[in-house]
Amino acid sequence: MPFYVHAEDRPGVGAELEGLAEAHWSYMDGFADRLILRGPTVSADGTEHTGSVHVVDLADRADADRFAVEEPFWSAGLYRDITTVRAVVLLDRKPAEDPRASVPNALVTCQWAPELRDAGGTEPHLLGAEPDDRVGFVAVLTNEDQSHTTGIVAVVRAHQDEAAKLVQPIADRLAGTTAPLTAQRWERGGRS
Repeated sequence: MPFYVHAEDRPGVGAELEGLAEAHWSYMDGFADRLILRGPTVSADGTEHTGSVHVVDLADRADADRFAVEEPFWSAGLYRDITTVRAVVLLDRKPAEDPRASVPNALVTCQWAPELRDAGGTEPHLLGAEPDDRVGFVAVLTNEDQSHTTGIVAVVRAHQDEAAKLVQPIADRLAGTTAPLTAQRWERGGRS
């Protein structure tokens, strides 16, 4: 079952992150076949690491919590907060060569009060019309028994403001109301 794991850096830990980068990479290598999405959040200008995002397929909540707390950056105290939430992946387009490659990716997120899922479950049809081709990934966050949606995470190849506008109709449909989205710059991760 997929879990969304988002860790926020403590301020000023850049040098320490660099020092533990190989330990982080080695740890993630152990999950390579289960990582659905991975990469850091960065400052608006792309120069500063601000957090780490993973969507990872794990057996259960205990495995998800263990994945989060055994990660070397967390173990070293470099993260100020970590969120681990069950997720249902609704859209996962593999990255392709894109003429807009100079446009960064944005991570668009929102958490909301639990909203009852439709009787058929949260399926891709809940995205509504086919999303803009710049929307590459969408997962709905759920409670433990997946009876309610609790948020959204999406990756969009667009600047933050535009990315949020592209995801807004999807989020509003899933939330059952206007969802207060946030967007930040994000980079696809993984070993080259």
